[in-house]
Amino acid sequence: MGEARAKQLADRIQVLVAELLERRVKDPRLGFVTVTDARLTGDLREASVFYTVYGDEQARASTAAALESARGLIRSEVGKALGLRHSPSVAFFLDAVPESAGHIEDLLAKARTADAEVAKAAAGAKPAGDADPYKHKPDDEDEPAE
Repeated sequence: MGEARAKQLADRIQVLVAELLERRVKDPRLGFVTVTDARLTGDLREASVFYTVYGDEQARASTAAALESARGLIRSEVGKALGLRHSPSVAFFLDAVPESAGHIEDLLAKARTADAEVAKAAAGAKPAGDADPYKHKPDDEDEPAE
């Protein structure tokens, strides 16, 4: 199968899983979960579904357990909806992108404050040495000798 076909099916799996979690899975352990991405292998046999959970570590653990218990139902419904010869196995992975983005935002804030401190220190500074640091030849040496 082509890579474009796998991407189309992965996008469809993402939507299907999100709808199933909203409508069919009635597990009380399931927290406020968002399906962020789905990837499908080239042979269409394995689907990786990435999700985020709003809440603390306890909410993430209980949601992971709920998703693991609903994995069979989700796989069968995805297989029926896609109409493939073999239903892809579904694996759920907690998406670390929001935590990484938060960490990057913190680092950028630190860099901005450090840049502001450097700019404040450089505001009244004068360059060391001459204003023109390059060496120049005297004017009479610029003309070629005949």
